[in-house]
Amino acid sequence: QVQLVESGGGSVQAGGSLRLSCVVSGSTYSPICMGWFRQVPGKERERVARMHTRSGTLAYVDSVRGRFTISHHNAENTLYLQMNSLKPEDTAMYYCVADWICARDWDFKIWGQGTQVTVSS
Repeated sequence: QVQLVESGGGSVQAGGSLRLSCVVSGSTYSPICMGWFRQVPGKERERVARMHTRSGTLAYVDSVRGRFTISHHNAENTLYLQMNSLKPEDTAMYYCVADWICARDWDFKIWGQGTQVTVSS
């Protein structure tokens, strides 16, 4: 059974950077589609970025494009999210997600526990 464990969250000032990590366990190979969502209490979860771990195809939502970079390290079976130029509105719980297909509607069946990111102004 595939499990995802996130780390790397924390508190930073606006303009700062953080790198989130998501380690895949329970499978020799990473799921084909992996990504990141975020959620603020009381609001709907929001897609952030995803990638096809075989083809390398990437996708970002407009609000993070140019500031966030998603990447995957095959040997480490780990997904990363490099977040630069952070803004207070990036404050949220960030979740690593995975599935064996990249669904058009960003539907992911496997979710991590989340890591909190807090950006102060």
